[in-house]
Amino acid sequence: MTPDKTAVALVQMQCGADPEANLEKAISFIRDAAQQGAQIVCLPELFRSQYFCQSEDHAQFALAEEIPGPTTARLGEVAREVGTVIVASLFEKRAAGVYHNTAAIIDANGEFLGKYRKMHIPDDPGFYEKFYFTPGDLGFKAWPTSRGNIGVCICWDQWYPEAARLTALRGAQLLFYPTAIGWHPSEKEEYGAAQHSSWETIQRSHAIANGCYVAAVNRVGHEAPAGGPGIDFWGQSFLCDPTGDIIAKGSVDREEIVMADVRWGRIDEHRTHWPFLRDRRIDAYQGIEQRLID
Repeated sequence: MTPDKTAVALVQMQCGADPEANLEKAISFIRDAAQQGAQIVCLPELFRSQYFCQSEDHAQFALAEEIPGPTTARLGEVAREVGTVIVASLFEKRAAGVYHNTAAIIDANGEFLGKYRKMHIPDDPGFYEKFYFTPGDLGFKAWPTSRGNIGVCICWDQWYPEAARLTALRGAQLLFYPTAIGWHPSEKEEYGAAQHSSWETIQRSHAIANGCYVAAVNRVGHEAPAGGPGIDFWGQSFLCDPTGDIIAKGSVDREEIVMADVRWGRIDEHRTHWPFLRDRRIDAYQGIEQRLID
């Protein structure tokens, strides 16, 4: 039975060069969040390392692991110990030459429930993810955890309304976006405010259009693992309700736990008063699966 409300924690952290140190830091945050009452905890994208996709470097494939594997086993122990659902974004090695950007979902009893493989893979300056990641092939999914029905997409997925819609249609009432996004230092002064506003606005719109909660979980700090100007990760992790109102938000530059309650009854209330799902013209959407319509 779904509870009336669930305390959700977003771990906004800075990631260093040592994967094991990052994992232990994340576990410390999970334990702290659980002590504060968190029942679901989400970590940022690829939290075990610095954001290595800033360059194309074959040596970085050594960071990948199987899922389930050693990190999910460790996090499963922690989930069982503190009684929280954990969402963890990891670099998955599926086979030689086939790697994914993958989120693992672990229930509060430590059970590995499944995984989501990032569907939309960017290729922009400083975000060379197509070099590392094969596009996901598991589709958009939702999991009925012991703390509520959740869905997970990852970072670049957050710009696509189709991804949010399909995840919600599969039963997600709370949609997580583990994220690694920030400013190129040379662009920050001129474009920074607009870039961040667009990022926040598109995700709030997913909450409104689908009548669900949306959580974006970002890292903080400046990272330049390959040299050069690097990226200033803009933090500002947030949780918004089905009206798009932000109910908890992190800072630009601090490591912290961003927490708020998800009140599941708000979803029925919103979907009843603003029945966007009811009024969808599913008979008139032919062509949506095409790249362009001539």
